Amino acid sequence: MVSYLARRLWLLWCWLELSVFTLFMYLLSWLPRPLRRGWYHPLFRRWCAAFVRALGVRLYVHQLNARPLPRHFILIANHPSAFEDVGIPAVFDVYPLAKQEVRDWFLVGRMNMAADTLFVKREDPASRHRALEAMIARVARGDNIAIFPEGGCRGRRIYERFYTGAFETAMRTGVPILPVFLHYEAQETFEWREPYTLMQKFWHIMHSQNNRANFYVFDAVSPDGFDDKHAFAEYMRQRYLQWQARYLE
Repeated sequence: MVSYLARRLWLLWCWLELSVFTLFMYLLSWLPRPLRRGWYHPLFRRWCAAFVRALGVRLYVHQLNARPLPRHFILIANHPSAFEDVGIPAVFDVYPLAKQEVRDWFLVGRMNMAADTLFVKREDPASRHRALEAMIARVARGDNIAIFPEGGCRGRRIYERFYTGAFETAMRTGVPILPVFLHYEAQETFEWREPYTLMQKFWHIMHSQNNRANFYVFDAVSPDGFDDKHAFAEYMRQRYLQWQARYLE
């Protein structure tokens, strides 16, 4: 009973902290872009970390890579939950690719725009092309980006295909792919599928009896040796199926 009450009080404090932090970040997002450059993105990552605390998730990063990780990379991950939208930027210095609808989210949409998040309208071929060129330009200037190659939340099991944007970006820039496999021990609780809204899933996550999230980091994969983006995408999908068999089955 004491530990339960202590956890609830801690989460209440974390949500108060997050609320104040969110308002502060939102107000700062209205500053002209030149005045935000260089410091808003790192501060946004701290906001993501505060969100992780408010959700009460115990986030563990497992470095299973045999070789040192590159400083410049294109991060890919499976996408079973909404949690990784804040969990990945909290851990990795990346600029994520998000769906276009995020731009319209209350408060958070403007914050993401100010933090230079990339956006794509998934069902629009022209938008996907613009997003690809933006990713290539961002990587070429030295930034790390994060992409969910399944193309959205596809459930707790790896989807039947990986989209090729991350892999074409890697092949055109020479920057390696950094694969991260996400595993939530309370899979059903964390998984975001219809009919639940985003806020309902956050509520489920906060009340999970097992709040552990595991981010498994593997060796970066160079685009050298791949002549076809589809073959590169399928090669990585097969790797994810192997990790799925190891950690989820």
